[in-house]
Amino acid sequence: MVANEKDYDSPEYTRFKQQVQKLTGLDLNSYKNQIHRRAHMLMSRWNLTDYDQYFTMINKNEDKLRDFLDYLTINVSEFLRNPPRWWDLKDHVIPDLIKTKGNKKLRFWSAGSATGEEPYSLAMLSSECGLSSTTPVHARDIDAGAIAIAQKGIYHKRQLVNVPPDWITKYFKAVDEQTYQVKDDLKKRVDFARLNLVEDRFEKDYDLILCRNVVIYFRPETKAVLYQKFFDALRPGGYLLVGSTEQIFEYKSYGFEAAKPFLYKKPLK
Repeated sequence: MVANEKDYDSPEYTRFKQQVQKLTGLDLNSYKNQIHRRAHMLMSRWNLTDYDQYFTMINKNEDKLRDFLDYLTINVSEFLRNPPRWWDLKDHVIPDLIKTKGNKKLRFWSAGSATGEEPYSLAMLSSECGLSSTTPVHARDIDAGAIAIAQKGIYHKRQLVNVPPDWITKYFKAVDEQTYQVKDDLKKRVDFARLNLVEDRFEKDYDLILCRNVVIYFRPETKAVLYQKFFDALRPGGYLLVGSTEQIFEYKSYGFEAAKPFLYKKPLK
């Protein structure tokens, strides 16, 4: 079995990566070696000895493909993860957007929306700030399986640990003692669709983009392309929020201003 970093560009693994990209749209070449290590750790866990076996397993078995994608991509596991960032959005950023844009139909995007915790969190903030429900939060992810989970909107109560109790009552309904489901009114505030951040074109004129705990896994050259694409996708005065380990040191080179920690603004013209 191939497990050493020097073997990551072997012909066999190169073919495997090409097959994975055709099957899922996930370009493993865009990621750091951490993701490749994860791929090989899972290969070892499944007691597979070659890449043809590996690809056959994820190609023929939907559950194994789900496990493969889950293991390689780190999905947000809580609502309102890193609460200070969310309260800052609610109390300062979104009110500033409402003030500068002059209306309440703001365009929000959760890029790399995973299983839905982030876009639903953003939708709750949208509601609490009095924004129109006719302009839903865009939730985009490469993983169709994750999107399907998000659309069902069923979560363990531990994932709601950061949600205020009155918000839980307002936006969720109890399924049983351990499980909650997102209410339909909140679901209507989120529009889920599949998108490949690396390869696909972005829509324009967003007021707020969240891309947290996603870009960290990409190679520097891929990060640079994505940050420029995010800048171009924002309207003047719009904001990009990244994860708490994803500070953009060269933000000025993309055209951004630093607004707050991990928050960047496209200047007004």
